[in-house]
Amino acid sequence: MAARLPVFVKMSPSACLASRCLLGEQHSARNLLRSLTNLRTRGFSVKAQPAAEDGVVGEARFCGPLDHYRGLIEDGTLREDAHQRAVLETLDQLHKTLRGYSNTPTSLFSKLFSKPKPPKGYYIYGDVGTGKTMVMDMFYSYVETERKKRVHFHGFMLDVHKRIHRLKQSMPKRKAGKMAKSYDPIAPVAEEISEEACLLCFDEFQVTDIADAMILKQLFENLFLNGVVVVATSNRPPVDLYKNGLQRVNFVPFIAVLQKYCQTLRLDSGIDYRKRNRPSAGKLYFLSSEPDAEATLDKMFDELAFKQNDITRPRVLNVHNRKVRLNKACGTIADCTFEELCDRPLGASDYLEMSQLFDTIFIRHVPLLTVNKKTQARRLITLVDALYDHKVRVVILADRPLEDIFVQDGDHGHDEGHVLMDDLGLKREEASSLSIFSGEEERFAFQRTVSRLTEMQTEEYWLEGDRSRPPGPDPPLLPFAAPVCANRSSSCRSRETAGDAGAQRPRSRSLTVRRGPLGPEPLQPNGSPGGSVKMAAERRLMLATDL
Repeated sequence: MAARLPVFVKMSPSACLASRCLLGEQHSARNLLRSLTNLRTRGFSVKAQPAAEDGVVGEARFCGPLDHYRGLIEDGTLREDAHQRAVLETLDQLHKTLRGYSNTPTSLFSKLFSKPKPPKGYYIYGDVGTGKTMVMDMFYSYVETERKKRVHFHGFMLDVHKRIHRLKQSMPKRKAGKMAKSYDPIAPVAEEISEEACLLCFDEFQVTDIADAMILKQLFENLFLNGVVVVATSNRPPVDLYKNGLQRVNFVPFIAVLQKYCQTLRLDSGIDYRKRNRPSAGKLYFLSSEPDAEATLDKMFDELAFKQNDITRPRVLNVHNRKVRLNKACGTIADCTFEELCDRPLGASDYLEMSQLFDTIFIRHVPLLTVNKKTQARRLITLVDALYDHKVRVVILADRPLEDIFVQDGDHGHDEGHVLMDDLGLKREEASSLSIFSGEEERFAFQRTVSRLTEMQTEEYWLEGDRSRPPGPDPPLLPFAAPVCANRSSSCRSRETAGDAGAQRPRSRSLTVRRGPLGPEPLQPNGSPGGSVKMAAERRLMLATDL
């Protein structure tokens, strides 16, 4: 515990400096203890170090993200990557620049006469699985301020729309016969966020929704003017954001704002580390053509459900006062079909709720996804992003192998997009290049989905996703690896207990979420990590993008 010094104690300048350094190291160590675990969530393992005797974690021996990266190279946890090192060298300089930085005035004098110039942020882009999130998380862990937030960009925009809705609801209602005064809530929302954080780190910065595209320029311009520093990762360079999107001409000015306040870094080694050879968790991806595939999934579900303190039953989720029914669930295990999850008008807020409640989800009957099913493909991409960010385990039954599940062709004669083209008064020729009709954005984003689903089949991911696992040595890899009994007789249970080497069966976990709905650290006070931020009214689903 940090020592508390009374204000009246007089100390020499050297003693003051020493005490501040000591308190700063302890403060930094506590931040690292909360944040460094995030480095394991993207497929890059960080070996746990024994705690020092004085209570400071082992990682505190590192003085910054670059030094930490070097240490992981030296102990064999990571392999040397020149592209990652180059980006981390830049982020390490920003980490040093941000020491003592604040976008809020510390005194009345500074509020009236001086305003610190914020350093430029960084926009990191490159192919999937190259380590962009890892380097950003490593940087984030060492920034010495409580006023920082690390969020998934999709979750951030959900929170922004929630705030906009709340502010509009708080406005006085229009009187009969009088025109309502126009009210722009974007600037107040940006000011709210600026008061909560001087550093925002965004994972998976992407723009696919026209409702987001139309407000980003004003929102981020206000954030930057309020002194917020932004570090973001993305698969696209800034100039390709919202590529071929509807009304993109109104979005393009945001790109200039982003490039003015954030330097662009490319991290593209050409290696997808999620696909590197790592121990598999067993077979978790099945093809419908395989014999007894359905029966195998039934047995896997039964074996997992047997360890839950619950019965198999339908579950009804309450998402922003809407009822979302899942036909088969048991405790923290859900058994769903593709039709349940992606053929209904569900969005990110629904998938975030599922990620909080379940640690294992079965997805059955995933069809071949063509351009005619790009709406369902977009939902599947959003679903996998939410599950991956919350370390939810998946078992999939599909019609095609993972690499071939999405193809950019098909019969366009009955494409529902043609109806939308007619409604918007667009000609087929000029509308065919728009991403909302062409399926180009889905094809691009699906590369990330394939990469993430590949990692989600590894042993490391499966074990980390088991929220009911007690601390200690790793248990047998898959609970359904042993023969499964069709009935639950006493002899069956005794054999399972014996096969478990006398280990006590873990109780079902409570439904407390380890990670907030916006990622490892939701947009809320830093003092309550792992808390839950409930999204208000469901995000507007526009122009069939999420319908």
